[in-house]
Amino acid sequence: MASAVSANRLELLQIADAVAREKSIDREVVIEAMAEAIQKAARSRYGAENEIRARINAQTGEIRLVRLLEVVEAVDNDAVQIDLKSAQRRNPAAQLGDLIEDELPPVDFGRIAAQTAKQVIVQKVRDAERERQYDEYKDRIGEIVNGIVKRVEYGNVIVDLGRGEAIVRSDELLPRETFRNGDSIRAYIYDVRRDIRGSQLFLSRSPPQFMATLFAHEVPELSLLHI
Repeated sequence: MASAVSANRLELLQIADAVAREKSIDREVVIEAMAEAIQKAARSRYGAENEIRARINAQTGEIRLVRLLEVVEAVDNDAVQIDLKSAQRRNPAAQLGDLIEDELPPVDFGRIAAQTAKQVIVQKVRDAERERQYDEYKDRIGEIVNGIVKRVEYGNVIVDLGRGEAIVRSDELLPRETFRNGDSIRAYIYDVRRDIRGSQLFLSRSPPQFMATLFAHEVPELSLLHI
């Protein structure tokens, strides 16, 4: 049994390392996503009313589950509360309003619904990638970038930049210009935003700045004319 547990812990860390490498994000972000997936599974087992935290040791892969209980004078819900006297038996320094950790038996990671874990990890990875894209491009407004058309939606062109995704809105294309999936495209970064959906990178092929910068790239002597 001990060897099986050790193998499961090792596999957990190996998965975290593989995802971190594949998506070029911090290993800690992946481990945090796994902990959230385990928390969701634990709530399903122990009851959604429980305030459960899962912690994964990044060195050993050991999973620790605790339930948080608020110290109160009179307990109304023993799933989330503990009386002061009981709390002080565990921790003599406990005061009203404190949170006491109640150790729970660990949930076998292998039994967690794979889809739940996958959804949490995918969302965390997506959030990390968007944040990385924002940091990478926020100071590059005015640059021309090359990409590949990923898809066209309602006239808007979605562009794969290799390490990020951008959009050229239909009104930012040149007149009568059309693109298809797989086409190469060169465009001007005119805005980088962060919103509730993550970072968004906006490209344009229409403004005079794009044409001026493009000509300066193609004919370096023109840059001396301060177009």
